[in-house]
Amino acid sequence: MRPVRQAPAIVALGGGHGLFATLSAARRLSRDVTAVVTVADDGGSSGRLRAELGVIPPGDLRMALAALAADDPEVQDWTDTIQHRFGGIGALAGHSVGNLILAGLTEVLGDPVAALDELARLLRIDGRVLPMSPIALDIEADVQGLEADPRVSRCIRGQVAVATTPGKVRRVRLLPANPPACPDAVRAIDVADMVVLGPGSWFSSVIPHVLVPELLDTLIATPARKVLVLNLAPEPGETAGFSTERHLHVLSQHAPELTVDFVVVDSGSVPPGREREHLARAAGQFRARVVYADVSEHGTHTHHAGKLASVLEQLWSDPDAGSRGSEAAETPEERESASWQ
Repeated sequence: MRPVRQAPAIVALGGGHGLFATLSAARRLSRDVTAVVTVADDGGSSGRLRAELGVIPPGDLRMALAALAADDPEVQDWTDTIQHRFGGIGALAGHSVGNLILAGLTEVLGDPVAALDELARLLRIDGRVLPMSPIALDIEADVQGLEADPRVSRCIRGQVAVATTPGKVRRVRLLPANPPACPDAVRAIDVADMVVLGPGSWFSSVIPHVLVPELLDTLIATPARKVLVLNLAPEPGETAGFSTERHLHVLSQHAPELTVDFVVVDSGSVPPGREREHLARAAGQFRARVVYADVSEHGTHTHHAGKLASVLEQLWSDPDAGSRGSEAAETPEERESASWQ
């Protein structure tokens, strides 16, 4: 048995703005927060640095560092600086300062994790930001709807291409296949008290984590409370037309052995009725309970850090949460928690 701690050790997996939201919430619960970040971005500043220098794409890692940076006036200047993006039309146009710093630190120190730890020290971060893999990865997807025959799939390669495809994504893969996991990320998940997956771009930021074999094995084995946070709405391109239930089905198709304790859903995005019944059945694939709560920033498709933090805190502090989430409920009503407002 692990000792009960006042504040949990939290690991959040994802990428981009979705992970930024999760980290902004998690840091309100605990100072011991580790971000495990996707490394398949091939667009913008990250894509250019990846192609020119052979580094892992730094953009999502930079955003995670900014989300966890200390709330201190001196640190805020550094946070604003690493998030600053150069304008103009020259060679630096479009690059984020933080991306360049991470690329430079990686070359100087010879290790992307050491580079992240060094920048984290400058930003006075108590936790850590880690790549899900120590090597840059590519995403490849089977997409339908791009050919005259809607049943025919076309192979699309690259995170940007997958995220913006007008077709319907059916399945994604990582290249190289079965990539190595970052050892420190595996250790963080193994000793975590709570693991949070999502929200974020479903096929390019969330699902890739379960396609790294050692990460998936650790996610399956960890005794941590596992929380899956669903998106507030389908995304144009990747998940256009997806129901909330469909998000769960495609994740289960990619990782059929994965279980989670809770699926957090914004109460305003899924109205009471049959859709919630379907969602509860889909959550049963993960042996999970569905938790409905108001977690959105009013009038947007962005998660509110304070609201999400409140939900995570209740899931952590509930003494019955672990046992309740460890077994699949018998009915949709039993799997569905009371709404938290």
